[in-house]
Amino acid sequence: MRIDELNWMDVEQYLGQDDRLIFVLGACEQHGYLSLLTDVKIPLALADAAAEQERVLVAPPLNFGSSPYFMGYPGTFSLRLSTLVEVAADLIRSAYGHGFRRILVLNGHGGNEPARSRLYELLNELPGLRLRWYAWWTSHSVEAVARKYELKPAHANWLEAFPFTVVADLPEGEKVPPKIPGLLSAAEARQVYGDGQFGGPYQAPAAVMDEIFQACLEDVLQLLKFE
Repeated sequence: MRIDELNWMDVEQYLGQDDRLIFVLGACEQHGYLSLLTDVKIPLALADAAAEQERVLVAPPLNFGSSPYFMGYPGTFSLRLSTLVEVAADLIRSAYGHGFRRILVLNGHGGNEPARSRLYELLNELPGLRLRWYAWWTSHSVEAVARKYELKPAHANWLEAFPFTVVADLPEGEKVPPKIPGLLSAAEARQVYGDGQFGGPYQAPAAVMDEIFQACLEDVLQLLKFE
């Protein structure tokens, strides 16, 4: 259930029986041949799949994150870290004010990690609040599947190439990982990464992607139990 499909009375009724909420924290940034909203589409797909089973409410996703290093790629929109951190905190505060107490944050973008520290502070400020954070690509479940098929995860490579994130024909074969000299400016990142993929295969068999998704979905369902 998505909030955008409900009115305020529906949400009030929901809160009378459940105080759980899924919040997607994403980004709009270059992903090579994949959608610029890949970091939203993946966690949102997981949220929708989990909500269908658990009947949990899904908040509208935050479509923008912190991606200053990709500003050399048109279509990338980046928030300052200070802005991102406080926006995330304000949204959680809003949810708390309405009565949501068990909130699962599905993060889709590594650049958003600093927001996690701000949410720890909220746990000390808002009595009864329970938060969980899940960054799907860092999970042990994904690591296990990747190791099983001897595939190395990387930004914009096979790992993120789900049917719903692919928006162009993907190149065949693999890309040699570029050498990273250190922290890169946006202009340097464009020069180093080229098409934006960080190395490895551009795509994996559909069965592998299904296995990745199902493994992550099981993680999300377990986290929603708030045991």
